[in-house]
Amino acid sequence: MKFIATLLVLVSLIASATAHMALLYPTPRGGYGTKQYNGRIHTWIGYKDKTWTQRFPCGGYAPGPVTNMKAGQVINVRFLASSMKAKDIKTQPKPTSSSKQFSQARHGGGTCEFSLSYDGGKTFRLIGRYAKTCPDAYYHWPVRIPKNVPSCTTKNKCLFVWSWTANILAQYYHNCADIRLTGVKGGKLPKKGIQVVDFKPYKMKVTANGDGNKHKSGGGPTKKEINDNMNGRY
Repeated sequence: MKFIATLLVLVSLIASATAHMALLYPTPRGGYGTKQYNGRIHTWIGYKDKTWTQRFPCGGYAPGPVTNMKAGQVINVRFLASSMKAKDIKTQPKPTSSSKQFSQARHGGGTCEFSLSYDGGKTFRLIGRYAKTCPDAYYHWPVRIPKNVPSCTTKNKCLFVWSWTANILAQYYHNCADIRLTGVKGGKLPKKGIQVVDFKPYKMKVTANGDGNKHKSGGGPTKKEINDNMNGRY
């Protein structure tokens, strides 16, 4: 009985935590399919319960699986939404009827920024941005690794990062995927950094423009946004 009660509490905790969004691909630290996955990966920076505080950077998770990338490669980013079942993860992203959608808790959309870190999350260099309708698990979000970046192969230091400032709620999300990046000799890092929101709940008042869809899918990335991201305009 004690085991069952503990299991029910854990399921309840995960169900509560998963009412948000997270990076699905590339697989982030603490993400779906990793040993640390427990539902808290979906929560915003500053979230606390009796055993966990979602910390900046990277949620406070230990290094995870490594995804190989190379300069100039287009990464089709995917998101993990609440209410997604295993079959949804296999079949998505694929736009569908609004009457047949799983809940996403997108908080009205907002601004997603994508960046690289070569120092384990001390600094971040912007490589992509989508505004208003991001994130959304029903779409791919193409992000190009700049063609002229240097290689990054130091264990636990090389990261592909997703950051999200929500629209309806003053919440800031931050997931990091460990990567091994093959770049170019004499390469250069992008100059722009990312927005880092004051994530302490009693201080944070920052929100981003969104599409107003609280739980349903939005319109996804526009052709202009995709083109801009493919050509370094963000």
